[in-house]
Amino acid sequence: MRTEPFGKIRAEAVLKAVMAGELIERYENDKPYPSVLIYGTTYAERPLHLVCAYSREEDLAIIVTAYQPDLNLWIEYRRRR
Repeated sequence: MRTEPFGKIRAEAVLKAVMAGELIERYENDKPYPSVLIYGTTYAERPLHLVCAYSREEDLAIIVTAYQPDLNLWIEYRRRR
């Protein structure tokens, strides 16, 4: 998040994007926990993708990565080109 090419991503931006975001992909077979790809925006409307894993047994959510998606690779930030 500190070395993001489009600018640093702050923790509060990640929290806002996760809480109000939209689930766009599921990765049920990820290990050690299943994960999802979430599209959300920051308070400044910056688009973010967040890969999040969740362990029901441990009631634990993990932000695996956060980045600003490249529109050359995504259609409206939601579908891969």
